[in-house]
Amino acid sequence: MDLQSIKQRFEIIGNAPGLNRALDIAVQVAPTDLSVLITGESGVGKERIPQIIHSQSLRKHNNYNAVNCGAIPEGTIDSELFGHVKGSFTSAHSDRKGYFEEADKGTIFLDEVAELPLSTQVRLLRVLETGEYIKVGSSKAEKTNVRVVAATNVDLKNRVEEGKFREDLYYRLNTVPIFVPPLRQRQEDIFLLFRKFANDFAEKYRMPAVKLTEDAVHVLNSYRWPGNVRQLKNITEQISIIEEERMITADILRSYLTGADASSLPALTKKQNFDNFSSEREILYQVLFDMKKDMNELKRLVNDIISQNPEFEVKKYPENIVSNLDEYKINSVTRVYNDDTIRQNSDIEEQGEIVEEVLSLAEQERELIIKALEKNHNKRKLAAEELGISERTLYRKIKEYNILK
Repeated sequence: MDLQSIKQRFEIIGNAPGLNRALDIAVQVAPTDLSVLITGESGVGKERIPQIIHSQSLRKHNNYNAVNCGAIPEGTIDSELFGHVKGSFTSAHSDRKGYFEEADKGTIFLDEVAELPLSTQVRLLRVLETGEYIKVGSSKAEKTNVRVVAATNVDLKNRVEEGKFREDLYYRLNTVPIFVPPLRQRQEDIFLLFRKFANDFAEKYRMPAVKLTEDAVHVLNSYRWPGNVRQLKNITEQISIIEEERMITADILRSYLTGADASSLPALTKKQNFDNFSSEREILYQVLFDMKKDMNELKRLVNDIISQNPEFEVKKYPENIVSNLDEYKINSVTRVYNDDTIRQNSDIEEQGEIVEEVLSLAEQERELIIKALEKNHNKRKLAAEELGISERTLYRKIKEYNILK
């Protein structure tokens, strides 16, 4: 089956080289039993790749099971994946098959595989190496013949270096890597996707399809789309429902794109650089939910201010003034200014305000979570998708911030 037929069958829109490359690899590897690791940002449509692989494989007449590893509580994930025997825990009133048993001779898709606990990673590695697993509460090894396809939106190499993901499992899963590019790298596909979604929603809601002016198309193609195809689809649906005028101008479109970023946090930058605000928002969003790099930038900023102005008094905040932000603890340092100095050093004042704002990231994070839950009527799965985190991480955050939902 050629790529165009694959695209039509699975409703995939676009001809960007990166997308075509991902689809081509999927088709080429499908007849084999090799493990596949699909990587790419959240919202790019990674879930279509394992469906293509299964449909083009010799296993296509057997079961295809998709499992969201991030949505299953850590205490029950072994039972869900590998099954359990009666009496293995309090609520185990009978034997239960796991996903690997149900998918025997078929394909299992492990989405958000980076969320697997280390103990479960050991069990998964055994399945990949020997085809054997042991049900929870049992000592008997069971056999299964399953093709494993996994996906993640995080850098597994970094997880390996952090000790959160087994290196041997990473190489087992990554036998054939497939990268699904973000929407900003598929610029020629953005308008095609918008037009497809607009026609779909016109049919769904029985109304004429919205169209874009030439200036609006330019705005559409220039936007970075941090939420990728999922975000584009959501905004197209909003415009289709809300706007009475079917011809959408650049100003109307900008209002929706600005609204999509309205809950983002203040930028870690000087006031005169606010033209870059949208990209800085993405950085702060990663600070909240990826916790990788920008706290070092905050430290550098504060140290620069202090080194350039040694006459100011330095004050250390308690370590717990900032939430640990998923195990990313820092000691935050800021300065105390007197009124005369502030009036004479307006630029330093702006930087000091930014530092204080960033120190309230935990509060901002809590507000983001509350708003997402309210918007999605307390449905954690939908709220987690909107926030770009796993359902398990959202559950932990709800407990951490004592959000009663």
